[in-house]
Amino acid sequence: MNPASVSIALAGSGGAGVLTSGNALLEAAAQAGWYAYLSRSAGPQIRGGESVTMLRICNDPVESPDDTFEILMAIDWRNFERFAAEIPLADNALVLGDADTGPPPGFLTALPVRYHELPLKRTASGIAQGRPNMLALGVLAELIGIPLQTITDMLNRLLQTKGQVALDAGVSCVTAGMELAQKKLPAVQRLPAPAPRSPGERLLITGNEATGLGAVRGGVRFVAAYPITPATEILEWLAPSVDKAGGTLVQAEDELASINQIIGASFGGTPALTATSGPGMALMLESIGLAVAAEIPIVVVDVMRNGPSTGIPTKSEQADLGMALYGLHGDAPHLVLAPTSVADCLFTTQWAVHLAEALQVPAIVLSDQSLGQSRAVIERPADLTFMARRETPASVSDGYQRYALTASGVSPMAIPGMAGGQYTADGLEHSPVGTPSGSAADHAEQLHKRQQKLSGFNYGRHWADIEGKGDTAVITWGSTTGPVREALARRKAAGHTTRLIAVRLLAPAQPASLGDALAGVERVLIVEQCHGQQFYRYLRAHYELPGEVRTFCKPGPLPIRPCDVLTQIEDWL
Repeated sequence: MNPASVSIALAGSGGAGVLTSGNALLEAAAQAGWYAYLSRSAGPQIRGGESVTMLRICNDPVESPDDTFEILMAIDWRNFERFAAEIPLADNALVLGDADTGPPPGFLTALPVRYHELPLKRTASGIAQGRPNMLALGVLAELIGIPLQTITDMLNRLLQTKGQVALDAGVSCVTAGMELAQKKLPAVQRLPAPAPRSPGERLLITGNEATGLGAVRGGVRFVAAYPITPATEILEWLAPSVDKAGGTLVQAEDELASINQIIGASFGGTPALTATSGPGMALMLESIGLAVAAEIPIVVVDVMRNGPSTGIPTKSEQADLGMALYGLHGDAPHLVLAPTSVADCLFTTQWAVHLAEALQVPAIVLSDQSLGQSRAVIERPADLTFMARRETPASVSDGYQRYALTASGVSPMAIPGMAGGQYTADGLEHSPVGTPSGSAADHAEQLHKRQQKLSGFNYGRHWADIEGKGDTAVITWGSTTGPVREALARRKAAGHTTRLIAVRLLAPAQPASLGDALAGVERVLIVEQCHGQQFYRYLRAHYELPGEVRTFCKPGPLPIRPCDVLTQIEDWL
């Protein structure tokens, strides 16, 4: 094993409990003091079907899966071949299976791995309410070096609502699993003991949960949404959280109702948000255009998945970029932002709410399945104080101009109920007072107003993460930032410098800022998880890129790993 990191895959068919065991192992590792990153993959079935939980445990913060897996544990082998490409095994990897559930796939035994059989099912049957996945948890905990007491404390928290019988069964299975590992498995090099941690200095959180937290911190107090994979967990987290903050969440009948309800709530003065995935956002585009025309701030979170159409709804891809940037009809300036990590889902969503309210414009936040459904141990983010601040008139006199032409392009927005503040807000072009107009002059003025307030705004340093130096730069965005960042850290450890530019603000484009970030660069590598090179084409359309430019694009569901990026750079140089 890598002495600073270990990667584990836990696979099984529907009902095998691999996600439960993976999450339990993650929590125990976090409790023991390590950092960890958990991702998952499942088949396209609504319920049941094969699944795999992939866990990386480290001594330092981690933002992506590693190049390979050192341990593969299969509760059973049914349909495992569907995940084979997603679980690259290290040479001499430890592969564990249960002969009572069938033999491993032939291609596995042909690899240079160490295969060992464990009687998980048989041993579990001898324990009252015993389950093989809990034995697997004990085996893996023993291999990694997590003490039994840490696992027991974790099970006490997880199973406290299940009753004493369930808790006793869980502890008995974990203990039996540890004993199996001691008796039947070769000794492995364990991770060094983690540094002591103070309580509360870290969070165990998913990207979807962090997105919800960022929305509440940003001031969102109304949410309307229709459940869709892989965005539903945002709504599940927000349902009680918005209520505690004094707001409301409505499960709408469909995506069309969701987008129109948040437009209505925002028109009434309440910061509002909806969360969806690609198919849902496609239905929302017309109403997002309405919010552009009527200058009503809203936030739409798109947790991207494989497409087109239904695609592979349980797996990740960055292919909604073109739709987010260019899907609205007409000249419709709006914001598009993308978080760069699980932790950054919090900041980027909070910033999106702030920008939408300040600029009175729709903001689209592009997360994806990889960020949204991955769970990580992160440093506790700073409690940033900025919240939604919408400009409203202190008072309204006769002749109120809702769409007045101002130097910034932002005009004070009256809230319903303000005396004299009535105006028309619809999708028709209008004069400064809001009256529908077919005038060419009104149309040109309002087009310029809506564009000016975005292009003239100072977004500061948050538009991108810029790290490192050197004459070679890697430009990326979203969930591919983690593996790129790790690849460049490996290059730096080997004595080579490379710049990282991870773009967080995708629209409006920031050509001057990117130009400054690329000063002195001779080579640019563009990295994205997309078949059609959408990010590359976007950069070519809006920016001047210096020197030689190459692209590395790879469609989902296979993730981009640090070694992939490193190979691209080293082969080039």
